[in-house]
Amino acid sequence: MDTRQLGYFVAVFEQGSISAAARHCLVAQPSVSAALLQLETELHCSLFIRLPKGVKPTEEGERLYSQASQIISQLQAVKASFSKPPKRLQFRLGLVRALGVERMSQLLKDFHSQLPGLELHLVEPDEPCDARIINIRQLKAGEQYQHLWSDAYLLAIPALHPLCAKAEIALEDFKKLPLIKRTPCDAWDQLQTALNRQNIKADIRANIHTIEYAIGLVGAGIGCALLPAFESHRNRAEMQIRPLQLPLAERELVLAFSKELQHQSAVKTLCEVAKKQSLLGGWN
Repeated sequence: MDTRQLGYFVAVFEQGSISAAARHCLVAQPSVSAALLQLETELHCSLFIRLPKGVKPTEEGERLYSQASQIISQLQAVKASFSKPPKRLQFRLGLVRALGVERMSQLLKDFHSQLPGLELHLVEPDEPCDARIINIRQLKAGEQYQHLWSDAYLLAIPALHPLCAKAEIALEDFKKLPLIKRTPCDAWDQLQTALNRQNIKADIRANIHTIEYAIGLVGAGIGCALLPAFESHRNRAEMQIRPLQLPLAERELVLAFSKELQHQSAVKTLCEVAKKQSLLGGWN
């Protein structure tokens, strides 16, 4: 038994599933599964009940969690007591809107954990900054980049709207359909062009700039809105999301930085975090 195994066990307990724990720990799922199996073999008991979706701790798992949490906390306290106060490192990160709260929170958490003393400033992407998370279309000449996420677009529909009965939304369905227009949004521009070709006038009920307002207006029954296909959007009771028969180009989000800064330690660290997020699927 070692602290790595205990750490994976605690992550599974707190995240509620092996796959979620693997994403949280930034490791492959088999590594977490193997660690749990080794613990259960050593302790001669089952720590979790495997369910179709996630896991449920056994009585032994509950008991081990209490002890394992204390052990990990004590070890962290020991390390902290011997560590010198880190030097402050200011880092300015430019962000476009509508990146997804869950995945951005995880990315920033991982970045911060790897750079003790980091003082992070989140700014608009057109302000002076060390790196930017932007749409690839916003790259400037000479900028390097690391791919982060590719987002498809879906139509968010109020939960009781008749269109919820359809598996896909056709252009014909947009006739007299109340819409929430969110800008800037490349997908909206493509949709508007397609509607114009079919002589369908968009019935715009609101013009907004953020995903949060779009979700709120859709949930209130004001209209429908194009949204990036974040996993969190699928679990909202107040709305349904459906694909469009019209193919809309995906949005590619990248971490961009100037060539002169690519060897800066903080930029290199953020690139590694971004690469892991991309490989793990980004928690869309």
